[in-house]
Amino acid sequence: MKQSAVYFMTNKNNTVLYIGVTSELVRRVYQHKTKAFKGFTSKYNCDKLVYFEVYLNINEAIIREKQLKKGTRKRKNDLINIENPEWKDLSEGWIFNIS
Repeated sequence: MKQSAVYFMTNKNNTVLYIGVTSELVRRVYQHKTKAFKGFTSKYNCDKLVYFEVYLNINEAIIREKQLKKGTRKRKNDLINIENPEWKDLSEGWIFNIS
C-alpha cells in the first residue's frame, strides 16, 4: 500500500510556510529543492522540509492538508515546534535517487 504525506516547506529564515500533499514525499521534496516547477515554493525559496505527517490513504492526507491550510500561522508553528523545535531540514541527509 502506497503511503501519502502532508508536509510543510519553508525558506531559510522560516518566514514563509507552504503546505502540500503528495504520495511521493522524497520525490516532491527534491522537486522543491531543485525548483523543478515554477510556483509558490520556487518564488519564495521554500526548500526546507520542517514537518510532515504520513497517511495510508491519500484521501485522508488531502482532508488533513485542507484542515491545516485553514489553521492560523500560530497553529502551524506550534505543530512544527512540537516535532521540530529547531526547524531543522528534516530531509537533510536524504539520498535523492530520483528516476
